[in-house]
Amino acid sequence: MKPTSGVRLLALVALAALAGGCGFKPVAPLNVPFHNLYVVAPDYSSFGAQFKRYVESYSKTRLASSPEAAQAVLEILSETREKQILSLSTAGRVSEFLLRYQVTFRVRDKSSRDLVPASTIALERDLTYSDEATLGKENEEVFLYDDMRNEAIQQVLGRLSAAQIPA
Repeated sequence: MKPTSGVRLLALVALAALAGGCGFKPVAPLNVPFHNLYVVAPDYSSFGAQFKRYVESYSKTRLASSPEAAQAVLEILSETREKQILSLSTAGRVSEFLLRYQVTFRVRDKSSRDLVPASTIALERDLTYSDEATLGKENEEVFLYDDMRNEAIQQVLGRLSAAQIPA
């Protein structure tokens, strides 16, 4: 028995409603006001590498090969990770850590005028710890740092979107 076009349409509408209800939305191109952007980041910076991949994949902005060829220059001034003991168990063992991730950046135009002055994005996450699940907790820590880095990228892109290009 073949489904009729009405049944197919109903199934398609139901599928679209379910996809929308779970929070799914297609990735829209980023609204960065620069045609070309040059990114200055230390070689060891995971933020710089991930930021470049994100801009190339999800925006109309192209990464310039030199500062002279770019409308704006994003400088990653620092990127730091910290891990602090938050609490101890009654036996004196660590039971919770506080993870911190911080990125400091600025955006300048060709004339070295600040489009976005030096700004810092600081994020924190709590990580419960257990000696019985050391490997799992190490993986969770990596995941939390990656999540904070991705959130910082989104915040930098938001600030870039609000930047004004001088006339």
